[in-house]
Amino acid sequence: MTNAQNETSGSSRPTSDLEVVHDTAALRRKTMAWRAQRLKVALVPTMGALHEGHLALVRMALEQADKVVVSVFVNPTQFGPGEDFERYPRSLEDDAKKLREVGASMLYAPSVEDMYPEGYATNVTVEGVSRGLCGDRRPGHFRGVATVVTKLLIRVMPDIAIFGEKDYQQLLVIRRLARDLDIPARIVPAPTQRDASGLALSSRNQYLTDEEREIAPLFYRSLVNISKCMMSDVEREKCGIQTRGLQKCIDCAKIALSNAGFTAIDYMELRDADTFEPVTEVDPSRPARLLGAVYLGQTRLIDNVTVPFTGDDSVAPWCGCCSH
Repeated sequence: MTNAQNETSGSSRPTSDLEVVHDTAALRRKTMAWRAQRLKVALVPTMGALHEGHLALVRMALEQADKVVVSVFVNPTQFGPGEDFERYPRSLEDDAKKLREVGASMLYAPSVEDMYPEGYATNVTVEGVSRGLCGDRRPGHFRGVATVVTKLLIRVMPDIAIFGEKDYQQLLVIRRLARDLDIPARIVPAPTQRDASGLALSSRNQYLTDEEREIAPLFYRSLVNISKCMMSDVEREKCGIQTRGLQKCIDCAKIALSNAGFTAIDYMELRDADTFEPVTEVDPSRPARLLGAVYLGQTRLIDNVTVPFTGDDSVAPWCGCCSH
């Protein structure tokens, strides 16, 4: 265990005596001591390569808890064959520097051998909300996510755990497993963090070439356009939008994104924000989520927007194949 101190140098940002812990026994000793002092503990699970989106989660956790544990673990069981496990960015030293500056209490970075020791044979499968979308496109992904998050929640035993809404299906999977397994931690959603163009912040964005980086924001802007088109139909029809109207908007967006240079459209679907059941008719009184996944070059991007749209109106909607 390494205890590093970052001296303040006139900066207004908080700094902390961040503890970098690799050993699970040391983690448990520390969190047990915090609980003995009646301190509220938050967990922010990550795979590292931290960016401003992750740091926003940490800041949210600091507002709601006395101590914040940030886990960094590139989980092999949530990557499928041919995915980017080997090249996924790893930068533990830089991650620790950022966490000191933002004021986190602990960086917990277990090894693969610690998380999955020889003979490990238990997995957590969440039915229902894990089906469809990323659950279908990435077989075994949510089983890997659910298993590692369950282990982290058991090891840290936090009062709250923060998860970003960018991975919305993952958020629902984790909410369900915490509820079904009687895990007392409160699962807290955090809004998706975006850059000025609207692109959702992601560690995988660094895979994008300069040309792809210019095109990438059109993905989010097309989702915004679909959401707003659907709601204008709702206002005209007074009672929701039929499936053919929704599909027309989605088909238009897929064509436009393909023409703009996106390699493939993995999916675009409207789901109930709570049950995650497919939605074929918009009900303004029942929130929904429009979720999408696309490929730009070799990089897979995911995003989602609320329906009705409640995001930032400073980013203009975009449709490249109609008058919207």
